[in-house]
Amino acid sequence: MPATPDRDTRTELSTSAVPAGEAFAYWREMICATFVRLAAEPVAERRFSGRIEHVALGGLELSTVVAGSQHVRRTRSLIAQSAEDFLLASIQLRGRGRIEQDGRTALLSAGDMAFYDSTRPYTLHFDAPFHQLVVQVPRRELPIRDTSILTARALGHGGPGGVVPAFFTSLARTAKASPEQSAVLLPHSFGLLAAAASFAGRADADPDAADALARERVLDHLRRHLADPALDAATVAAACGMSRRTLYRVVGDQGGGVAGELRRIRIERAKTLLLEHPGRPVGAVGTACGFDSESGFHRAFRTATGQTPGGYREAGLPRTRRK
Repeated sequence: MPATPDRDTRTELSTSAVPAGEAFAYWREMICATFVRLAAEPVAERRFSGRIEHVALGGLELSTVVAGSQHVRRTRSLIAQSAEDFLLASIQLRGRGRIEQDGRTALLSAGDMAFYDSTRPYTLHFDAPFHQLVVQVPRRELPIRDTSILTARALGHGGPGGVVPAFFTSLARTAKASPEQSAVLLPHSFGLLAAAASFAGRADADPDAADALARERVLDHLRRHLADPALDAATVAAACGMSRRTLYRVVGDQGGGVAGELRRIRIERAKTLLLEHPGRPVGAVGTACGFDSESGFHRAFRTATGQTPGGYREAGLPRTRRK
């Protein structure tokens, strides 16, 4: 049997660990160990492969799933054999999926998400290979009494809850690369899940959840437009459809408010570019991240990291890639 994922560390499970003829049986054990007790059948007779990367952050669990076609069922008998009480959300990254629960069906394509509840039967269908991120949280962590009104309702990436899939996709990437940075994002996770659940249930989000969603909408705009040196509070508020007063309230003043969040996002992007493009001039990296001068980029980078951009690149690159 595959090892049960360690709830405190990152775990990777793959069917490549067993002979091809045993792959799907091993996969059943993998998904039961990672999520809840489930029944599964392959759709195609061709060789099956699957991989799960699992990471736990506080009470939140993130599992990136890449696998072949299959049908998965949570049955009444399996529910009766366990005391698992989770709300799960599948975020489709590639391919298509279908979730059935509580008499509804959600069709998912890339960028969509939908909730399902482990305490009632549900079915997941994947008629072709797929790539998903599954967010799993104990129901007690969310202020939701009746989940039956929100399950199997697709939240499209163009709707008001569209920033939620983007946030959790980013959180999963960050958790793999830098657990320390992901801890900073964790406090917003539960509020965003609650807000997404409210949209799925066609209910008004409570004030805290609504603020969490509004904050993530602001941060998403900052990430997408960070290269614009003219980006400021006024343009962000207008783009996000809120007053500057609301903008300052939902972002807060911890960490420097809107300007501080923008600076943090720009520096994180600069750190990525410095390492991914070692031949790119430092000044060009600063320009690509919205800094209007190379000297300003150097000052901001040194203040945030304690290093110059060039020093950060030199320390972070493998010796064979250093210029």
